[in-house]
Amino acid sequence: MSNGLAWSSAGDTNRRLGRAVEFHASIGSTNDRAWSLLREGEEGIAVVADLQTAGRGRLGRTWSSPAGVNLMVSIGIRPKVRATDAWQLGAATALAVRGACVSLLPRETDDVIWLKWPNDVVDGRGRKLAGLLLETAITGDRVAEAVVGVGMNVNWPRAQMPPEIAGRATSLIEISTGAVDRVTLLNTYLTALAGEIVAVEAGTSPLQRYRAASWLTGREVSVSAGDETVAGRVQGIGGDGSLDVETPGGIVSIAYGEVVQVGVEGVPVLST
Repeated sequence: MSNGLAWSSAGDTNRRLGRAVEFHASIGSTNDRAWSLLREGEEGIAVVADLQTAGRGRLGRTWSSPAGVNLMVSIGIRPKVRATDAWQLGAATALAVRGACVSLLPRETDDVIWLKWPNDVVDGRGRKLAGLLLETAITGDRVAEAVVGVGMNVNWPRAQMPPEIAGRATSLIEISTGAVDRVTLLNTYLTALAGEIVAVEAGTSPLQRYRAASWLTGREVSVSAGDETVAGRVQGIGGDGSLDVETPGGIVSIAYGEVVQVGVEGVPVLST
């Protein structure tokens, strides 16, 4: 049974991000609460919920999860970065999630967990392990405020997932040797995130490490980008965080979009 005291132990006053943990048995949206805390002058408090009743993902989607088995956490920050580098916050967060998950596996190996542009953490077959939602407030040429929300599938067996997502999702309990302590996972993630954001603010880009962890590179994809669909082979991640896709007409760099199909050598193997 979750309780606030257990979750609060993952807070660390020596960290700017994750200095404290605010736990909710049930809440509408952890991102909304993190925004409220920012407006109250509170930066870096990790908002955790066992159940979200109005959780959201990218493109207006909802984020659903059964109570008490996964990790849903949002943090409000005032990052010292330019608006043009806002994508680095998302890349840094994805790397923090990946690092935290890998560290709790029975063997630490990078080939178990990958990053799928633009906002997913996946296993080697491309099944979703975690997703993130970055929301920003821009003032002039700077990111004035941001909220980073993360949802990780932790102790949720695929056999208990709804049929419509079971085929394209996974969880840590599926790729580990047993149940994962969510408080330990939270603490590990917060430590990693704090370090990643400090590095971004200091001018160290996460691009090369994100590129190395990209699951899509080399795969045939279809990407919904605005009013068009781009199909081709992923060449990698561009210098501005975009997805570079080789098409018959040349390289297309996609800054914002949604990967709707992935294949190998032109054969579709996964739809999202």
